[in-house]
Amino acid sequence: MSIGRTKLNAHIIRTKHYKRKMHLVVDMKIENINDIDMKKWKKYKEEDIRTDSLWIIGKRDNSGVHSPDYWGNFIPQIPRQAMLRFTKKNEWVLDPFLGSGTTLIECRQLGRNGVGVEIVPGIAENAKKLIEKEKNRYGVRTEVVVGDSVSEKIWKEVDNINKKFQLIIMHPPYWDIIKFSRKKNDLSNAKTLEDFLSRFSMVVKNTYPLLENERFLVLVIGDKYEKSEWIPLGFYCMENVLKTGYKLKSVVVKNMTENRGKRSRHSLWRYRALKGNFYVFRHEYVIFFEKTDDR
Repeated sequence: MSIGRTKLNAHIIRTKHYKRKMHLVVDMKIENINDIDMKKWKKYKEEDIRTDSLWIIGKRDNSGVHSPDYWGNFIPQIPRQAMLRFTKKNEWVLDPFLGSGTTLIECRQLGRNGVGVEIVPGIAENAKKLIEKEKNRYGVRTEVVVGDSVSEKIWKEVDNINKKFQLIIMHPPYWDIIKFSRKKNDLSNAKTLEDFLSRFSMVVKNTYPLLENERFLVLVIGDKYEKSEWIPLGFYCMENVLKTGYKLKSVVVKNMTENRGKRSRHSLWRYRALKGNFYVFRHEYVIFFEKTDDR
């Protein structure tokens, strides 16, 4: 064998070894933030752990104590997917816009600890009662904090519960589409788009230090119409998160099939769309960000 061929073979062997080593590093990084067994990755079905950017979900999950009664809550499959991909059992999840408690119910089902902040005391109390009805077979903690996520004060209380979180899930109001309360500081009562985005940005900034480095923020948001104009609320919110220092990882488009405002009124909304030269909302965004440094 020639010296040239010997060197070439040695280079190929080193390259293969390097690729195998890099593959193991990638696998270790993935496995380090979830319980997915990458050696058996083929056993996970797409509907169980999603990896594409289009989520067609036909029916809301009503397992356990999940309920669709609260107008504006998101489907449990969203926080479930986020937790399965980006957390391990017994890690901590934070939800600054708790609402009816969907995220913390999923925390109990999946064995994650969770803290949820809700600005409306009555809604927070109802959420707490509902969450406590969910079986806690893993013995995790789920804490409901009443307060305004825009204010820095409430985060001292959260900090006393837990110092660092491995996942943040945000499902803020889609501005003023649904009025959740009469409270002035409620994001759904923001007078202008600029005011809404300013308050939302404060929540992102307040929670940024609480998220561990190289972990994920998940934003669930939709757009809206105002005065015959499409307001790209999702993209505006995404831009504000990026300004805080997060890195954009993925943008998922999810179908909206059970929107209460349009349920059983398909013909009417189709007529309005044809007459008004617009398209009926059938989607929302699930946007994934990664924190890449501790500032």
